[in-house]
Amino acid sequence: MKLARRSVAIGALVTVLGIGVLWQGTDGFTAFTAETARREALLRAPRSLPVVVLEDQDGRIFDLQDYQGRLLAVEFIYTRCSAVCSTLGMAFKQIRDHVPQQALGRDFALLSISVDTEADTPGRLKAYADAYGADGKRWRVARVRNTAELKPLLDAFGIVVIPDGLGGFEHNAAIHLLGRDGKLALIRDINEPIPFAEKIMQWL
Repeated sequence: MKLARRSVAIGALVTVLGIGVLWQGTDGFTAFTAETARREALLRAPRSLPVVVLEDQDGRIFDLQDYQGRLLAVEFIYTRCSAVCSTLGMAFKQIRDHVPQQALGRDFALLSISVDTEADTPGRLKAYADAYGADGKRWRVARVRNTAELKPLLDAFGIVVIPDGLGGFEHNAAIHLLGRDGKLALIRDINEPIPFAEKIMQWL
């Protein structure tokens, strides 16, 4: 009888410890994947983004600080990507079409940033932009001009990019929203463009 009670007590202790480890490792059960944990951490403590020089599909030079005072949707792509980047492009197109047209450019803009700074020349960025209807004003497609500045930018957004061994890259994908203060305010899955757009509309 004592042995049975001891076994039950040990089992209960193991369960409690397991729940504690799971609670700590998943941010209180809110993060069951590394990607969810990344988003939770970024939104709890929004980071100031590094100053990086960007070049868009028309060869124009700008930086993220140019968008201060406006809401800015940001996604990370590369033009040779035929899988997740196509989904990202379509998601941005849906967001653009869902947000009030009078707000585009003035109160809200979209920015696709390439993770392949060397291969994605302005010409390739232009072809990608044309494919999805990015006009270069309300929606820009750009690359980081100085390759050394790319990693700090990716780190600030929690984006991990790994060569796939076939000349391309594997990378986590999401739709990010920068608030008017230039800090991360919202992160959504790429298959949730309409809820993302509706959230933007609440803040316009």
